[in-house]
Amino acid sequence: MRYHVLRFDMWLCLLLSVGLAFGAGKIATKIFEDKYEVHKEEQKVDENEIGGKATEETFRAESIEDILSHDTFTVVSPGIEYMNRGSGYYKGMYLHSLILPSGERVAARINSDSVIHEGDSIYTGDSILPVGRVIKEDLTKEKTFINQIEYKEPLDRKDFYIDMVGEAEIMNEEMFIESPVMIIQLVIIIITFPIFHMIGSKLGIFPYIFPPKKLQENEWN
Repeated sequence: MRYHVLRFDMWLCLLLSVGLAFGAGKIATKIFEDKYEVHKEEQKVDENEIGGKATEETFRAESIEDILSHDTFTVVSPGIEYMNRGSGYYKGMYLHSLILPSGERVAARINSDSVIHEGDSIYTGDSILPVGRVIKEDLTKEKTFINQIEYKEPLDRKDFYIDMVGEAEIMNEEMFIESPVMIIQLVIIIITFPIFHMIGSKLGIFPYIFPPKKLQENEWN
């Protein structure tokens, strides 16, 4: 087996580029964290709107029949059971297997920021889910999704899902912050690495990767 070891000048330039990218990443992270807070504020909706917090006036649905007979509603779920019974990725959305008080199971898209937790603990008290509505959809068309969400128990209805997000969709924090920061760091490394090496070569500290034409002619002569 042959091993290829980078020259010292390559390692040094790479180290400088990574250090610069790390510093830039720290600054970019802070900027994107502030932007994410603004993003969350912009996506907030009022109470009793789809994806918003339910009020005392919001109808408490207990069964599929209740859901289908009301334009908007909420569901009361024990603790955090609403997010622990299975889930799946459907057309860019994350849907949970939601158990209704009747024991029936349906798919639901839930805005976690609008969940109201009652009691001393989110694990023991009731959780009042956001205001939702029925979205007609043939979930069986996405076989992978069905396999994911029905990993534990099957859904009772697969011809709709409950939308408890609406216009309150908040982008995943990791996607909003970490992904662009990583791209910025990678671009900085790609750009600065050859620049650092070029500067070192011109100063005579490093050997050229691609010697200039004049230098090649002098060596030939």
